[in-house]
Amino acid sequence: MAENLAERAAKLRELINDYRYNYHVLNKSIMSEAAADSLKHELTQIEEAHPELITPDSPTQRVAGEPLPQFKKIQHSGRMLSLNDVFSEDEFYAWVKRIAKMAGRDDFEFFMDVKMDGLACALVYQDGVLAQGITRGDGFVGEDVTANIRTIESVPLRLRKAKGYENFLTGRTEIRGEIVMYKKDFEKLNQEREKQALPRFANPRNLAAGTIRQLDPKLVAARPLQFHAYDLLRQDGSETPTNEFIYQAIRELGLVANLVAKIAKRPQDVIKFAKTWEEKRKSLPFNTDGLVVKVNDRQLQARLGVVGKAPRGAVAFKYPAEQATTKVKDIFVSIGRTGSATPVAMLEPVLVAGSTVQMATLHNEGEVQRKDIRIGDTVIVQKAGDVIPEVVEPLVKLRDGSEKKFVMPTHCPDCNTRLVKAKETEAVWRCPNNACPSRSWKQIEHFASKAALDIDGLGEKNVIALIKAGLIKDPADIYKVTKEDLLKLDRFADISANKLVQAIQAKKYPLLERFIYGLGIRHVGTQTAIDLATHFKTLRQVSNSTIDELSEVEGIGEVVAEAIVEWFAEPQNKKLLEKFKKFGVEPEPAKEIKGPLSGKNLVVTGSLDSMSREAAGERIRALGGTFQSSVGKETDYLVVGANVGASKLAKAKKLGTKQIDEEEFLKLVDPALTADK
Repeated sequence: MAENLAERAAKLRELINDYRYNYHVLNKSIMSEAAADSLKHELTQIEEAHPELITPDSPTQRVAGEPLPQFKKIQHSGRMLSLNDVFSEDEFYAWVKRIAKMAGRDDFEFFMDVKMDGLACALVYQDGVLAQGITRGDGFVGEDVTANIRTIESVPLRLRKAKGYENFLTGRTEIRGEIVMYKKDFEKLNQEREKQALPRFANPRNLAAGTIRQLDPKLVAARPLQFHAYDLLRQDGSETPTNEFIYQAIRELGLVANLVAKIAKRPQDVIKFAKTWEEKRKSLPFNTDGLVVKVNDRQLQARLGVVGKAPRGAVAFKYPAEQATTKVKDIFVSIGRTGSATPVAMLEPVLVAGSTVQMATLHNEGEVQRKDIRIGDTVIVQKAGDVIPEVVEPLVKLRDGSEKKFVMPTHCPDCNTRLVKAKETEAVWRCPNNACPSRSWKQIEHFASKAALDIDGLGEKNVIALIKAGLIKDPADIYKVTKEDLLKLDRFADISANKLVQAIQAKKYPLLERFIYGLGIRHVGTQTAIDLATHFKTLRQVSNSTIDELSEVEGIGEVVAEAIVEWFAEPQNKKLLEKFKKFGVEPEPAKEIKGPLSGKNLVVTGSLDSMSREAAGERIRALGGTFQSSVGKETDYLVVGANVGASKLAKAKKLGTKQIDEEEFLKLVDPALTADK
């Protein structure tokens, strides 16, 4: 009897999963929804009577029982990158020209898909069974939302067996994609909320993101989310030769991949595809703000490398931003964490690209004057890249004479310090007072942010509360805050105070690159911080570096080098670093990467056919080597490409540095790259 039930349960699971695949992936129904529900009911009854027959991939296991206490942090197997944007045909052709030059050829294919407006997420399957669902997070570390992912019907709990794709059912298969809410489902939810006299949700993207981060999976299951896949990762890259193949594999394995995606042989075909979907995008079930265009050849895409946090071999082709008109109620000046004084327009609320806009940046005093934006003007507002609200232009013909010109204040509105410009050529006025209240809380919030030290619980409101209570004045002060201090504030109870103190103390030994980024030095973003940590190894070496030494770091020019030297020379910043030391904060020195090039120093001169100079540097560092910008006594190899200058060759010859060509270099960094030579 038990054997018959086990066989019956297996067949039910197979049929229900087949129904799910046909319905969600192939967009066809092999039976009515009522019939499918009846099969699920029978399977539930069998499993309730015989719990030993329950399998992790059973359709009955989609909804977990109890709410989660919190989300665990999970490190991604490989960084989830973002994309650089192009906003016009000219910018797109410029991108094509750049990658063609780096690749040494222009006969490659493009792979195109509409860009989904949702929440990026990675699904990890182990031997074909769903093991983890992880949000994008900061690209390096995301949150474990597996229990919530399991409630999404378009996510298979077990990958489908398909001829020719059996290898993906063995070992680790990671599928990346976007969690979205269809427009019709979003509208239906809002109609139901209106009936209950509840406020409407703002837009599908925010609702999808907010839903997937709910701690109660039952709430997630009650909202109709969808998962559309766009990438598949395996340890062996040869298993995924092209992006076109990846989409085919994704569909065969039982997931949804957009059917509109296709190959383009020429850049002109990409433009044609973009124009077609700019007109047709309203017919899509989800919101989109453009296309994703990738080099189809995955090996070539890998060779092109990564710059900052975006791959060179892919871009987001953004459509013109949605626009609306509204009135400027006032213009005020906002002081940023680096002291920048930015004019901001306070607007009458208006809906733009799916969300309500009440403020928009005016960038700087010169921009306000150039556009002649006045208080009381009716203006056109848009979201730059559909993200940051900005004022495009005033509608001058609608003026009635009551409008007032904006005058840039001479003093900081928060601390009354006189605003300055470091150089006459600068467009931005700055508050030079490091103790300015606005600068202080924004600096501390930045220090605790996800991209910096990632201190959970130290967001804007708590930072401001701590400053107002006189407990902290700068980022170092957070390390002296005690549980007893927090319990004196209305915002904290025993548990929340304990958690915040523990979260702060857990970050006393941060990674050097995160600490450098957290200091908030002008022009130093996450990638520059990584480059500094990798090059100098310790905070002491970074702080003592000269402009010439900093200029040797790849990607750091004179402006950035000057900003770094100025920051460490500032007496108040020296005191800040001393306070960190006093409170026992010690950034971990950058760890040396061990590899076949450990202890070797390489310089690349001229252009390489197989990869860009930056990609070559990344590959050298990944193998433990040091990528130098100039030949010196310690240089082991000078890699000589095409169109080289005479100076480096002469210096290498004088110092006796070994010179190698591109083929020899490829054998050093990756023998597989020479396969097509």
